[in-house]
Amino acid sequence: MGASLRALRAFLLLAGFYLLGVVMLALLGLVDVLSWLWAPASVYLKLWIVSAVLAVPIVRGMFLLRTGRDDEPAGVLVAETDEPRLWAAVRELAEQVGTRAPDEIRLTADVNAAVSEDARLLGLLGGRRRLYLGLPLMAGLDEAQLRAVLAHELGHYSNADTRLAGMTERGRVQVVRTIAHFEEKAGGKEAKERAKQEAKQKKRLAKGKQDKEIDTGGAGITYRTMAKIYTAYARFYMRATFAGSRRQELAADLASARIAGRDATASALREIPALDAAFGFYMNAYATMGAEHGLLPPRGEVFGGVRHLLAARPDELDGLRREPPAEPASAYDSHPPTAERVARIEALPDDGRAAERAAPAFALLADVDRALAAVEDATLTPEASRMRRLQWSELVHTSMTAHFARDAEPLRQATADVTGSGTLDALLDAIDAGTVRRIVERLPRSEQAESATGRAAREFARPVLRRGLSRLVVLAFLADGRARWELSWAESAGLHLPSGVADALDAALDAAVADESDTSGLRSLLATPAAETVGAEPAASDAPAAAEARA
Repeated sequence: MGASLRALRAFLLLAGFYLLGVVMLALLGLVDVLSWLWAPASVYLKLWIVSAVLAVPIVRGMFLLRTGRDDEPAGVLVAETDEPRLWAAVRELAEQVGTRAPDEIRLTADVNAAVSEDARLLGLLGGRRRLYLGLPLMAGLDEAQLRAVLAHELGHYSNADTRLAGMTERGRVQVVRTIAHFEEKAGGKEAKERAKQEAKQKKRLAKGKQDKEIDTGGAGITYRTMAKIYTAYARFYMRATFAGSRRQELAADLASARIAGRDATASALREIPALDAAFGFYMNAYATMGAEHGLLPPRGEVFGGVRHLLAARPDELDGLRREPPAEPASAYDSHPPTAERVARIEALPDDGRAAERAAPAFALLADVDRALAAVEDATLTPEASRMRRLQWSELVHTSMTAHFARDAEPLRQATADVTGSGTLDALLDAIDAGTVRRIVERLPRSEQAESATGRAAREFARPVLRRGLSRLVVLAFLADGRARWELSWAESAGLHLPSGVADALDAALDAAVADESDTSGLRSLLATPAAETVGAEPAASDAPAAAEARA
């Protein structure tokens, strides 16, 4: 479908929203006239009031709820003098695609690339163009794959997709806001009616009468009816516009394959979901592992550190690339499933441009570290920007230690409440004295554990006590430097304990929480000289990943 026909369709769909509003206002007016002619005065006055109240959300949706513009586009604006190689590549690709190059390039913190255009006159006239390019995306692509991604985005310009996006998005926003306003009014009516019936219920019960079931089904029914009418149009509008969006994505994929090559385009399509999954894992398990304790990695590494993860886990990434996500198709998806897009591109005839490993995409940037730091400064909240920065090795050790201290706090506090001291020695003494049950009773328990008695109660308490006790023991080793958390990009953080402790710790913990408790094993391990820490081995039994420790 050509740009002119797509523009006409977008205009008609948007006009349909306004036409629906006019029709609804006309029907309300017709009801008012008929009631004035045929109904008693008391009836038509009520109908006029109802019509006026219902007309307000319609008018608001048609004329008052304009779509706003962001005060400042996202990302860091980079001039051609700042990034000459990147700008040169974009201009070259724009010429090959047959479109005007963007007026701005903005670097972002997303695993994504996108384009926008400030079109005018409902998309009839083009406007200022912006290209958004995510640095985490560039971190995992080579130049050939990045060219494919950029050609895809520039293809949206040549197909006039960005010029018509504003009109389409305006219609989506208008209809959704109108529905939300009707539903808000219906909810208010229902809440008011519920409060009214509950007040009557209290009076009825106070008089000793039988209570009645509260029924608010009729409250706000006129608002809900109007919402249903607009919801039906919204479904039609969304299905029609998103179907067009999916066709635009497929057309942009073909433009990418034509310019950058079939294999490079398919490779990029496979790479992006893998990078997205890796970046999400990285942000959760590495970059923000210390955020709740006010800690972040060095400046530029909050988003840039994903490079270390990508380099350390090639096999996992290969597995994600081989099986691109085959999301279930929906009429309301803006993009076709990735697996479908890959299959369409790989089914194209061989163009003789076999995918070869090119230079990293970051080679197009003049100063990668500077760009990462600038994007980080522009993206982080003021609170995050003020957090303490630590080198990666120190961040892992400090954060994991803090996670363990948090996990151990309920047991430490319960020990302090019972014994007057929250130390590990006090807990071990309570175990030896047989009074640990009083401590365990103060720990958070599930409903099932609360109702258990006898042997069942002890079995519920045993793993809780063991976990907390293990945390306190490890914290004791960490406090005097006999243990340390070690960073690993290829696997979970490793807890390194003094030589011989890791093998014996599990057995000592089991003995301490047994029915016939024995803390001598733990006391012996705690007495291990600090000098034996050198050359220590990891404790596999009690070294969860950062994400697990935070759960």
